[in-house]
Amino acid sequence: MTHQLEALGDWRRTHTCGELTLAAAGTTATLMGWVHRTRDHGGVLFIDLRDRYGATQVVFHPETVGPLLLDAASRLGNEFVIAVRGVVNARPADAVNPAMVTGAIEMDVHEFRLLSACDPLPFQVNEEYTLASEDLRLKYRYLDLRRPELSRVLALRHKAAMTARAFLSGESFLEIETPILVKATPEGARDYVVPSRVHHGRFYALPQSPQLYKQTLMIAGCDRYFQLARCLRDEDLRADRQPEHTQIDLEMSFATEDDVFGTVEGLFRSLWKECLGIEIATPFPRMTYDESMRTYGTDKPDVRFGLELRDVTTTCARSPRNVVANGAKAEGGIAVAITIPGGAGTSGTQLRKYEDVVKAAGAGGLTFFKILPGDREKQQVIFPGALLDEFLATCGAKEGDAVVFTNGPWERTCKALGVLRSQLGQAELEKRGLLGVTPEKQDWRFLWVRQFPLFEWSADQKRWEPKHHMFTMPNPEHLEYLETDPGRVYAQLYDLVLNGNELGSGSVRIHRPDIQERVMKVIGLTHEQAYEKFGFLLDAYRFASPPHAGIGMGLDRIIMLMAGRDSIRDVIAFPRTASATNLMDGSPSTLEDEQLKELGIRFQ
Repeated sequence: MTHQLEALGDWRRTHTCGELTLAAAGTTATLMGWVHRTRDHGGVLFIDLRDRYGATQVVFHPETVGPLLLDAASRLGNEFVIAVRGVVNARPADAVNPAMVTGAIEMDVHEFRLLSACDPLPFQVNEEYTLASEDLRLKYRYLDLRRPELSRVLALRHKAAMTARAFLSGESFLEIETPILVKATPEGARDYVVPSRVHHGRFYALPQSPQLYKQTLMIAGCDRYFQLARCLRDEDLRADRQPEHTQIDLEMSFATEDDVFGTVEGLFRSLWKECLGIEIATPFPRMTYDESMRTYGTDKPDVRFGLELRDVTTTCARSPRNVVANGAKAEGGIAVAITIPGGAGTSGTQLRKYEDVVKAAGAGGLTFFKILPGDREKQQVIFPGALLDEFLATCGAKEGDAVVFTNGPWERTCKALGVLRSQLGQAELEKRGLLGVTPEKQDWRFLWVRQFPLFEWSADQKRWEPKHHMFTMPNPEHLEYLETDPGRVYAQLYDLVLNGNELGSGSVRIHRPDIQERVMKVIGLTHEQAYEKFGFLLDAYRFASPPHAGIGMGLDRIIMLMAGRDSIRDVIAFPRTASATNLMDGSPSTLEDEQLKELGIRFQ
């Protein structure tokens, strides 16, 4: 079928498709957009015309547009782009749609122009949800973004970005852009590298974060910096991670941890109020890393539900059963338990699946009790006499509950039971109606986790590595252990967590070259290597750096939670697949031989 396309000519859009209300009744308007849905009611044609602002019902009456235009309009398919001009009328009372801003009116079309025809669609875009595969949606991303649910997400992202800029500007922060072509550093995640055409054999890296530059800005006296920074990391992807992402990045001079917390809490209060219409309570609760690990088995706990880990080490250490006692007695060992309310009805098969979960997460095994009168005798084999009552009291367990517990090295054991807690928590959240709910019905639970270890031991590399990054100030009382016992050193590190998701990570920074060099030495950098890789920052420290602190927060993840989405791919205009490919534009791609030659690159 062929269609006669027309140009805009002197037509101009007077209103968007989400704008007209009863106040406009009786006026003439011109709308332009995509055909969202058509309905033929006995020769009268109804079209829902859509743009990113909303949809308006436009009506083609035969006596108004005439038979030729009506016939042409009846041939329009979904997603054709048209312009319509006509009179705005109030809808009949029984036809009002209160769910639409424009639901009280319709346009009686007098003229229309077909601006662009649409080929057969690979999937329908006039539905809120689609059964099309994600790969198909990513290949035709421009069609996917036409769907109202994703269009609304992009609008939310814009509003959040503008709100963040307005808030931080009002707090005297300067928005300053840092370089995109930077020096490669092998520490941390892998860099994306860019060959230099001018300097053969030399490469730029794309920044994993603006860390070094924003610290240099503090030394430059900029005092308060922020940026909606693009960050790139060549690492394996997950549902909440992409090779390129945006973070709300900020740094403050003469600032303590409390100063950063106060600023960030004000920012999120503003974001939730302006973008979602929700008041959130501040200040946010605070918890140390050790408390978080021992209570929830993770450094990013979801505190919307209970199921806290209970320390039952002293009780288990007195059990006559060696398999229960030995792990708790060992140096650095711990025994931890979770009470499952009402869990006595859980099948033995399901409880054994829980054991598979903790084993896969690194624990040695799982013991489980059902708190039922008939089970007490066999449980006393493990905890004789009053020891069983002590155990159940410590767990807070009552009749009808179930208790699962395990033991071993404290951090690994807590992490393993924390994985099980997270899985059990999904059922608790579903029971409370908190899965897939609208923002106003969500239980928003922000939390600061602070005081992390500065280093962690890499069994693969056989050396100490930074827990977050090497530019974090150790706690003053732990400086003496840098060289002798690095695992004992905790730092002024903090993470912002929301409903089990890490939103951002920051710290009070090192601002003295002597401390920075000591930290670099712990992770295996010699004086020469430190200056080769980070010389410009170390030199800058020597010209009087103010104490400073900051944080970087993932904008994509923030919007994902605000929009109630499960993946950050839904909140990025042009995301990549799990293999870091863009199915729409075909990147990454090969280069022509001449381009490689110009860059001085040859493949073996």
